[in-house]
Amino acid sequence: MDTTIPEIVFDENGECQFCKIHDELDSEYPLDNGDALAKKVVTEIKKARTGDYDCVVGVSGGRDSTWLLYTAVKLGLKPLAVHYDNGWNSDIASKNIHKMVTKLNIDLETVVADWNEFKDLQMSFLKASVPDVEVPTDLAIHSVLHHVAAKENIRYILNGHSFRTEGVAPKGWTYFDGRYINAIQKKFGGKKLTDFKNFGIFELFYYSFWKRIKVIPILNYFPYNQKKIDKLIKNELEWVYSGGHHHESTYTKFIQSYLLPSKFGIDKRKTELSALIRSNQIERDTALHITTNTKYEFDKTLIKFVRKKFDLSEDEWLNIYNLPVKSFLDYPSYYPLMKKLRFFIKLATKMNLLPKLLYLKYLYEK
Repeated sequence: MDTTIPEIVFDENGECQFCKIHDELDSEYPLDNGDALAKKVVTEIKKARTGDYDCVVGVSGGRDSTWLLYTAVKLGLKPLAVHYDNGWNSDIASKNIHKMVTKLNIDLETVVADWNEFKDLQMSFLKASVPDVEVPTDLAIHSVLHHVAAKENIRYILNGHSFRTEGVAPKGWTYFDGRYINAIQKKFGGKKLTDFKNFGIFELFYYSFWKRIKVIPILNYFPYNQKKIDKLIKNELEWVYSGGHHHESTYTKFIQSYLLPSKFGIDKRKTELSALIRSNQIERDTALHITTNTKYEFDKTLIKFVRKKFDLSEDEWLNIYNLPVKSFLDYPSYYPLMKKLRFFIKLATKMNLLPKLLYLKYLYEK
């Protein structure tokens, strides 16, 4: 992690806040007591079951969500798998999802985005010239999982993010909230958002406090060795690697391997490799060699594919690409309000009413 990250701060010992956040999460989810803590959570989830399912699991066809669903089944839970199809699924991802739910005998609910509306929203973020171009998908997945959970009267959503393999994304790289989405769509979009399920303050209070839905990062309770997990899910579920982290989406592949490095100077491998260093899965010198001497593998035909999906000529795309770089701070969002409510948000996370990662990602101060 280095100064390509806008908000990074190093203390007198040369330690940045992301290492301190990692330490806090390590204390929150200690591996030496992980099995007991996970057993307690699983018992709580099972007791709350009122219908056919006791939890919702979002699936994308990637490593994390595949391992998450497999883990949920092995823990004796009854998950409902939910997939959000935004129109960018790779063939590998679609096949992986089919194989995992079939072999694990899990029901799958697929929510398909209105392509014309969602395409317009994605274009709005490209025109806004912010690095958070994947935010519409990230927020939509979060919202859809809550919507399905509420509809099915399920109180728990299992989260597939593991800080030990992914770290915590800097807010200067990936920021999202409902007001931010609406502000960018209003300024740059051509369509009103009707199909898109946004997630603002009202939704946060409705799902968290009225419906009492909790998001559980269940993978944090267990060791997560990527090489071992890859081998296991390949053998058990015939899972196929997409060639890159989160590359099960062709749009994510385009963003991470081309747009972010070339336009914004962002290499997301830095957060992931830093997490692996802290998890003793890779040596720091090896990680530095990777980021210093190797670039993302990128097929230039992917640019043409994306332009075609967006109905953009080469000149139109270049005009968008060459827009001055902006950040979420250049647009309206809930961030100023969150800073004012820092104390109450921190208190809510301590009471398990809100995910602790919400506070650590956006408001952490040491």
